[in-house]
Amino acid sequence: MSGLQTEGSTAPWVVYIVRCRDNSLYTGITKDLYKRILEHNSGPKGARYTRSRRPVTLVYSEQAASRSVATTRENYIKKLKTTGKHALIISLNSTPADTAKEQSGQRILL
Repeated sequence: MSGLQTEGSTAPWVVYIVRCRDNSLYTGITKDLYKRILEHNSGPKGARYTRSRRPVTLVYSEQAASRSVATTRENYIKKLKTTGKHALIISLNSTPADTAKEQSGQRILL
């Protein structure tokens, strides 16, 4: 997708997925990922959805060149079924050995 940045880039926007205490996934965008995760886990500025599902854990993030690109990507991810979101998370966090395990039918815990 055009506008997405690789790690190490200085793109101002980040699209992220957090896993809530109840194992549900929440997708959002921010300019300061560390601060946003803290807000999700404490205080009134966390998303209403995550407030009753604390603590949350960051499981995926990608940088975007602009708010528009980040919002478009966020909406795309939100429309994915849970299996699609899990595949996205695994693709970021997997190593060649993990991919081989997944293809051989072994369960990978996220």
